[in-house]
Amino acid sequence: MSIIKDFLFQLTLVVIPIFIYYTFITEKVKSTKNKNIIMTILWGISIIFCMSFPVNFGENARLELRIIPLLLGTLYGGVWPGIFLSVIIVLFRLSFGISIGFYNTVLVLLSSLPVILFFQNSFSLSTKDKRVKIAVGLSFYYSVSGLTIFYILRGFSYDFLKVQIVHLIFAVVVTWFFTILIEKIREIHQLRLEVQNTEKLRVISELTSVFAHEIRNPMQVTRGFLQLLNEPDLPKEKKDYIKISIEELDRANEIIDDFLSFGKPSINSIVKIDVGYQIDRVVNIIRSYSINHNVKIKTDILDDCWIHANPQKLNQSLINILKNAVESMPNGGTVWISCMSTDEGFIKIIIKDQGIGMTKKQLDRLGSPFYSLKEKGTGLGMMVSFQIIHSFKGKIKVNSEKNRGTEFIILLPQVN
Repeated sequence: MSIIKDFLFQLTLVVIPIFIYYTFITEKVKSTKNKNIIMTILWGISIIFCMSFPVNFGENARLELRIIPLLLGTLYGGVWPGIFLSVIIVLFRLSFGISIGFYNTVLVLLSSLPVILFFQNSFSLSTKDKRVKIAVGLSFYYSVSGLTIFYILRGFSYDFLKVQIVHLIFAVVVTWFFTILIEKIREIHQLRLEVQNTEKLRVISELTSVFAHEIRNPMQVTRGFLQLLNEPDLPKEKKDYIKISIEELDRANEIIDDFLSFGKPSINSIVKIDVGYQIDRVVNIIRSYSINHNVKIKTDILDDCWIHANPQKLNQSLINILKNAVESMPNGGTVWISCMSTDEGFIKIIIKDQGIGMTKKQLDRLGSPFYSLKEKGTGLGMMVSFQIIHSFKGKIKVNSEKNRGTEFIILLPQVN
């Protein structure tokens, strides 16, 4: 009973960073990088606490639930947080002196950490249910590895086996519980953000429905009269003024079109489409625009990339992203677009450019209404693209570095 009590105390030490992060950090810190750093530090503190109050049994034999913060910190944080937490474990264990327990810790990490890192990318791209399975499976693997190495170094003992089995059960069950808990909290947080965005879209939609028609009518009349005034014998200076006026009216009309995209009802006409075929169409549509900007578009499209979507809306989203990619290279360059299927059941579309890129701060705001890096941009086009992909139950991940280009990764559920 005392062993179970000690493990329950360890459980409390693991709960603390989750509580602190999702109560005080996630709402106040906007930068993803800063969130990741803070979460890694909290998991590191949890590891130190767990290792400071271990379950002792036998001579120099000790167990604790450090696998939970190590595993969750690596799966949700990435490769570098996983390596950082592993270093903390090794250094803190070394402070107790070099012994069989230290060698056991190092060997377990050497056998388990590469496996955890291998599954980290699959974990980040998987659905909630599959994430839980991956986390539980890795926890079981880590615990079994620790048990095996323990008996290789110390020899078999029935008394030690009982403690090891309790540890294995606790580790697996607690991993299952905390993964579900974190996924649920993340889901609630995401829903809150979506509700906030929905409220913004609702306001835009209402304004659009009231004013769009009334604004367009005088704009079209004005444009028509400007074209009539543009006679061949007009002075060049006046012709330039008329041309600029027409261009600005057209730009205002494009902005209204973006607003109307928000005011339209939910996307329907969902059919089974070949993403590769749609990408070829989009590339052909935008090719002349890219040539004018001295930009080449290269494609790598695999067969059987089938999804359920509205083809017109998907094309609109891809055109917006490709157009931004072309415009991000004022001196020319290459845009790569590829399409493939993944082992996780998604169709992956990658659009990569050699443009000016974005800072981390700019990247965090990408897709927000009225945020644009272009001098005359409104940000609505990119937000429409994000909204379309999400409506198809897809995901968008953007990687970018200043002056080194941007990469869009679009994941859409695959159908057979």
